[in-house]
Amino acid sequence: MSYEYIKLERRGEVMLIGINRPEKANAFNRQVFRELSSAYADFDTDDSVRVGVLHGIGRHFTAGMDLREVAPDVSRGNSLVAPGGIHPWQVEGRRLSKPLIAAVHGKCLTLGVELVLAADIAICTASSAFATLEPQLGLFPFGGGTVRLPQRAGWGNAMRWLLTCEEYDAQEAYRIGVVQEVVDDGDHLTRAMQLADKIARQAPLVIRAVLDNGRRALRDGEAAAELEMARLARETFSSEDGKAGIDSFREPGGPPVFVGR
Repeated sequence: MSYEYIKLERRGEVMLIGINRPEKANAFNRQVFRELSSAYADFDTDDSVRVGVLHGIGRHFTAGMDLREVAPDVSRGNSLVAPGGIHPWQVEGRRLSKPLIAAVHGKCLTLGVELVLAADIAICTASSAFATLEPQLGLFPFGGGTVRLPQRAGWGNAMRWLLTCEEYDAQEAYRIGVVQEVVDDGDHLTRAMQLADKIARQAPLVIRAVLDNGRRALRDGEAAAELEMARLARETFSSEDGKAGIDSFREPGGPPVFVGR
């Protein structure tokens, strides 16, 4: 589909996914919801890209949900996901099979926090600010933050911010695990691209296995994930990428070339 509010940009094997509604602080109306879900699906099915970087264009990452337009759809249970799209918060349907890095600057509010929590890695600038505001508006934060934030931050830290609706800064976001790194203002995309390029150089088959096994542990518990580990090890060792990696270790002559099989 064509995009009005999402900007896709290829940089080698990395896809930048930009939320592009700056005049409204990148708040999500119906079209932003639909376009981001479609962009996620485009990224996930594009074999030429291996890592995604989600960011906001303009002064802010996102102010979250545009209440005037979206709240009626949510209250009626109307789907905001494009046909064939991937739910941006990945709380229903299929999930991204490739790593996604969130690069945050400015305000990151309500559903924006949950977008960050749904990413695999998140970084933010030193002046970034975060808040989950739905409870003070009589709304439930429906992007998965009530599950993911306690997993990351522990129960007390999660409830501290989910229930008070207070704003917290970049250092607090780092302390409780909402983000994994804080960078200087203006450096968020540069640092995200550095991380993305490093991930893109790894074996895609193994990256997918790591994501799948880690998600299984979070979803079904450690024992369920451990049952899959031997199979995953066998499959990756015997894969083309596994053989390429082993050969490059035995006979050093430059990094292995991974093909994703």
